[in-house]
Order: sequence, then structure tokens, then C-alpha cells
Amino acid sequence: MGWRILQIRMPYHSDPLDLAFHALSDPTRRAVISRLADGEVPVSVLAEPFDIALPSFSQHLRVLEECGLIASEKRGRSRWCWLVRPRFDEAADWMTTERRRWAGRLDRLEAYLDKTEGTDKGHEG
Repeated sequence: MGWRILQIRMPYHSDPLDLAFHALSDPTRRAVISRLADGEVPVSVLAEPFDIALPSFSQHLRVLEECGLIASEKRGRSRWCWLVRPRFDEAADWMTTERRRWAGRLDRLEAYLDKTEGTDKGHEG
């Protein structure tokens, strides 16, 4: 019997956590997040270190804002951005749960291997 492939449909990454991880998959967006960790910043200042056109940079900001990782508002003639904590907490909670699950699996595998290694030594002549 062959392996069955489970097809998961995510055409629009509709789950909020999927959207957050999709947003974080891009190095430019991760750099924006790192910069915003120091506090809110106007878009013009946020865009300075990047060698891309402002419309392209704004697209990155839109992806981050749509998934709930950042927020922005117009203040006078500038648009300011800042981090939004709850979506980061959701991602961190998911990763913590998965880390614990895999740590438990690896601990059980290690115990099994230790047990079978001890059994194998008893059968050596």
C-alpha cells in the first residue's frame, strides 16, 4: 500500500496564524518587524534602509498589517507603524505547543533507543 498524500487547501491563507507565518516568511518583512520592536516609526524612516521603491515597501507593510502583526495610522502628513502584540503571542503559543510535542516525541524515541541498545548488548556473544 502506497502513501496517500493529504492535500491541504490554503488558497488565501485564511487562518490568522497562517497569515502571520506567511508574512514572517519574507526577510524584508522580518526586518521591518525587528525595527518596529524598538518602537513606532514613520513609514518614511522605516523604509530608509531598504533599496526598494516605496510602493513595493508599502506592499510589505500592507501584508504585515492585514495579518495583524502591525498597525498604522496617519498623523499629519506621515503614516506611523507599530507592532501589535496579540498575533505574536498566538504564534509563540503555537510554537511552544509544537516544541513541547516534539520534545516529548524525541524523549520517547531516546528512551526506546536506550532500551533497545541495552537489549542488543545482552545478545552479543
